[in-house]
Amino acid sequence: MKLLRGSWLVALGAWLLLGGAAEGAGWHVQPGQSIAQAVRQARAGDTVTVERGDYAEHLLIDKPLTLLGHDRPTLSGNDQGDVIRVRAPDVTIEGFIIRDSGADLTAQNAGIYIEPGSHRAVVRHNDLTYDLFGLWIQEANDVVIAGNLITGKRDLLSAERGNGIELYNTTGARILDNNISFTRDGIYVDVSHHAVFRGNKMHHLRYGTHYMNSYYNVWENNESYLNRGGLALMEVRNQVVRGNVAWGNTDHGIMLRTIQDSVVENNVVSHNGKGFFIYDAEYNTIRNNLVIDNRVGVHLWAGSYRNQVDGNDFIDNQVQVRYVAARDQPWGERAGNYWSNYAGWDRDGNGFGDIPYSASDLIDRLVWRYPYVKIMLNSPAVQTLRLIARQFPLLRAPSVVDAHPRMRPWRTDWSRWLEPHGH
Repeated sequence: MKLLRGSWLVALGAWLLLGGAAEGAGWHVQPGQSIAQAVRQARAGDTVTVERGDYAEHLLIDKPLTLLGHDRPTLSGNDQGDVIRVRAPDVTIEGFIIRDSGADLTAQNAGIYIEPGSHRAVVRHNDLTYDLFGLWIQEANDVVIAGNLITGKRDLLSAERGNGIELYNTTGARILDNNISFTRDGIYVDVSHHAVFRGNKMHHLRYGTHYMNSYYNVWENNESYLNRGGLALMEVRNQVVRGNVAWGNTDHGIMLRTIQDSVVENNVVSHNGKGFFIYDAEYNTIRNNLVIDNRVGVHLWAGSYRNQVDGNDFIDNQVQVRYVAARDQPWGERAGNYWSNYAGWDRDGNGFGDIPYSASDLIDRLVWRYPYVKIMLNSPAVQTLRLIARQFPLLRAPSVVDAHPRMRPWRTDWSRWLEPHGH
C-alpha cells in the first residue's frame, strides 16, 4: 500500500509540474497550462491535445508526435520569431490558429518552420494568420500541407511580406486545398520535385505561385485570381499543368517561362492582362485550354518554338496573340484551334476553315511597336495598308498561323466565362 501511495504521489507531482495530464500516449493541455512543457515531456509517437484557449508560446517539436488542437485553440508568437519550429520527422500539427510570427525576412520568421530532415510532416486544417511566412519547408521530403487557411501581414508592403508556403529543396510534397492570401507569393517553389499541388486557392498576392527549377510536378485544379500574376512556372520541365483557373490577374494568368517537356491542358484563363505569357518554351504540349476575354490572349516570344498547340479556344481576347519574330509559328497542326475572330469559311462542312488563320499582320506589329498608331486604326489609309499587306506576301508579317482553324469552340460552356465569376 505504501508503494502504491508513493507511485500515485510521483504521478501527481509530474502532472503538476507539466501543467497537463498524461494518459497513456495522450497529453492534454488546458488554458493556463504550458503546451511547450507537454511537448518536452511527451515521448515519440505521443499525441498532445490542446483545448480551446489563447496560448502565447513558441514551440520546438524535436520528436515525432501529433499536436492536435481541440475546438481551435490559438497559439500566438507575440510578433517574435517562429511560432512553431519542427525539428523531427513524422510530426503532425492539426486544428490550430497559429498567428503573430516575427517580421524578420532575413530570419525567415514563420508560423510553422519545418527544418531540414523533418520528413513526412503533416500540417492540416489550421489557420495561419498574420505570420510573415505561413510555412517555411526546407529539405524535408514527403510533407503534406492540406486544408489550411493562410493570410499574411497584410499591413506590410508586398515586398516586405513572406510567402504563404515556401518549399525549398524537397521531394514528394503534397500541397492540397489551401486558401492563401495577402502574402507576397502564395506558393513559392524552388528545387522541389515529384510534388502535387492540387485544389489550392491563391488570391490578392504578387504571384499565386512562383515556381522555379523544379521537375516532375503536377499543378492541378488550382484557382489563382486577383493577383498581379497567376501561375508563374519558370525554368522547369516535365510538368503537368491541368484544370487550373486563372482570372482577374492584372499581368498574366499563366506564365510559361523557360519550360520544356510539359503538358498544359484543360486550363481556363479569363479576364487577365495576358492569358498566357510564353517565353523560351520548347517541346511542350498546350491543348484544350480556354483563353477568353483577356487583353492579350497569348503573348509569345523569345524562341518559343517546337510546341504542339492544339484544341484550344481563343475567344474575345482584345488581341488574340501578340507575336513578334522573324518567322511564322505553326499551331493547330493536328486538331486545329478555335479563333473567335476568324473570318474564313467552311465550304465543305468538315468543321475546319478552308483558309489558314493568321493571328497578326503588319498593322498589328506597328501598333505593338508604336502604340500611338492606334488612333489611326479606323482610318482609310490604315485599312488600305492592311488589305495590301494581305494580298502581297512580301509585306506580310510573321505570325502564329493555324492552317486548319476550327469553326466552333471545343468547349460548349465557354460563354459562362465571359463574366469574371462565371465559374
